[in-house]
Amino acid sequence: MFRSARSRPASMARRLSLHFSAWSVLTIGIALIVALPVIVVLAHILVPTDGIWQHLASTVLGGYLTNTLFLVVTVGLGTFVIGTGTAWLVVMCRFPGRRLFEWALLLPLAVPTYVIAYAYTDFLQYAGPVQTWLREVFDWGRGDYFFPDIRSLGGAATLITLVLYPYVYMLTRAAFLEQSVCVLDVGRTLGRGPWRLFTSVAIPLARPAIVGGVSLALMETLNEFGAVQYFGVDTFTTGIYRTWFGMGEQVAAAQLAACLLAFVIIFVLLERWSRGKRRYFHTSGRYQQLPEFHLRGWRGVAACLGCLTPIMVGFLIPSGLLTYLSVQGGDDLFGAQFLEFAGNSLVLATIAALVAVGLALVLSYGARLNPRPITRLATRIGAIGYAVPGSVVAVGILIPFSWLDQRINGFMNEQFGMMVGLLFSGSAFILIYAYVVRFLAVSFNAIEASLGKVTPSMDAAARTLGQTAGGTLRRVHTPIIRGSLLAAAILVFVDVMKELPATIILRPFNFDTLAVRAHNLAADERLAEASTASLTIVAVGIIPVILLSLAIRGSRPGSGAISGKDKDL
Repeated sequence: MFRSARSRPASMARRLSLHFSAWSVLTIGIALIVALPVIVVLAHILVPTDGIWQHLASTVLGGYLTNTLFLVVTVGLGTFVIGTGTAWLVVMCRFPGRRLFEWALLLPLAVPTYVIAYAYTDFLQYAGPVQTWLREVFDWGRGDYFFPDIRSLGGAATLITLVLYPYVYMLTRAAFLEQSVCVLDVGRTLGRGPWRLFTSVAIPLARPAIVGGVSLALMETLNEFGAVQYFGVDTFTTGIYRTWFGMGEQVAAAQLAACLLAFVIIFVLLERWSRGKRRYFHTSGRYQQLPEFHLRGWRGVAACLGCLTPIMVGFLIPSGLLTYLSVQGGDDLFGAQFLEFAGNSLVLATIAALVAVGLALVLSYGARLNPRPITRLATRIGAIGYAVPGSVVAVGILIPFSWLDQRINGFMNEQFGMMVGLLFSGSAFILIYAYVVRFLAVSFNAIEASLGKVTPSMDAAARTLGQTAGGTLRRVHTPIIRGSLLAAAILVFVDVMKELPATIILRPFNFDTLAVRAHNLAADERLAEASTASLTIVAVGIIPVILLSLAIRGSRPGSGAISGKDKDL
C-alpha cells in the first residue's frame, strides 16, 4: 500500500514533466517559425553582392540614412509632445469637451498614414481648393506667393506624427490613470503647480509607458511605405522595394533590410540601457479619485484647442475630404470588383487575426507553464516581428519560400515532367504568414498581460480535478480571458486592414486588397477614385478604436465605484 502511494505521485510527476516538455517544444517551435524572416535577413549580411551594395552606398544610401533619421527624430518628438500633453489634459484637468476628447483623440489611429497623405495632397496641392482660393482672393499667379509643399520630407514627418501620436496618448493616458494620488499630493504640498507637477512628477513616473508609446510610433515610422513613396521621399523602406523589384537584387535588398533592422535593434537596446535597473511600482493598494485642475477662461479654451487641433487635422479634415472626393468622383469599380477587393481584405484580416491570437495564446500559456529562461527568450523572439518593418518581413519570407518553390518545381519536372507553379510564394499563404509575423506581438502582449492576472491556484485546482494542461487552457483560462482575446483579435484585424508594404510585395498576381487598391490609384494621381477604398479602411477602424478608449477609461482600479459620477478618473 505504501509502495503504491509513492508510485502514483512519481508517475504523475513523470507525465507532468513530459507534458510541460511538449508545451516547451511547441512554444520554441512556434517562436522559431515566426522569427524565420528575421533570421533569413540577418543571414544575408555577409553575402557578396557583385558591386551592387557599393553602388547603393555611393549613390542613394546616404539619402536613405538621412531621411530615415530625420523622420525618426521628428516623429519621436512630435508624438511625445502631442500624446503626452493631451493625455495629461484629459486625465488631470477639467475643461469643456474633456469627456469627448477622451476617445476622440484616438480616432487618427483608424486612419492609415498613406490615406491621410492622399487626402491632404489633393487638398493642399497647387490645383487644390486652398491654393485656388488664395489665388482668387488675392489675385495671385504662379510664383507670386510661397506655399509649403506637402509632398516633401517635412510634410511626410508632419502627417506621420498626426497619425501615430495616439500610440503615445493611449499608453500615457493609461499610465496617468494608474498613478498614485499620494505621490501627486506630495508634489502639491511642496508647492508644485499643475505644470511643474506634470514635468517633475507625472512624466518621470509614466516614463515606461511614454517610451513604449514612442517606440511603437517609431516602429511604424520605420515601416511606413505608402506615404513616403507617394511623397517621393527616399527611405530604407522604399529603397528595399526599389532594389528588389526595380533592380532585381534580392541579396542587396536583404542587406538594406538588415540595415533597417539594425536601426530597430540599436533603438531597443539604447532604451533598455537608459532604464538601467530602475523599476516602477505602486507602494499603496488604495486608489482614490485623482486631483482635479479646473481650467477656466483662456486656459480652458487653450486646453480645448490643444485637444481639438490634432483631432481636426489628423481625422476630421481628412475624413471629410475623403467623403467629398468619394461622393464627387469615387472608384469606377465600386461594385462587384470593389466588393472583391473588400472581401480579400476582410478574409485576410480575419484569418490573420485568428491565427495570431491562437499562436499568441499558445506562446503565453507555454511560458506560463514553463517559465524557464529559454522559454521566455523564445517568446520574446517570436514577438519581435512588430519591431520589424513590413518590407523587411516580406524580404525575409520571399527568399526562403522562392527557393522552396524552385526546388519543388525542379523535383516535379524531373520526376513527372510537370510544373506545379508557385505553391507558396505565389499564394495568399505567405501574406497571412507575413501578417502573423508582423502583428503577433500585438496579440501576444495583450494575452500575456491578461493571462498573468489569473491566479496560479486555478491551474492547481484544475490539475487536481484531472484536467490536462490543454484542458485547463481550454476550459479555465480561455473563458476568463476571452475579453482580452477579443481585443487582441480586433487590434490585429485593424492593423492588417491598414498594412501596405508587405501586402504590396507579397500579394499573389491579380490579388488586390483595399490598401493596395488605394495605393495603386493614388500612385496614378487618381486621388478621387482612391478615396473610396481609403474611406472604407477608415470606417472599419473607427469602432474598435472607440471600444479601446472605453477599455482604457476603466483601467484605473476602483474606477467602477465612481463611474456613475461626473468625476475625473
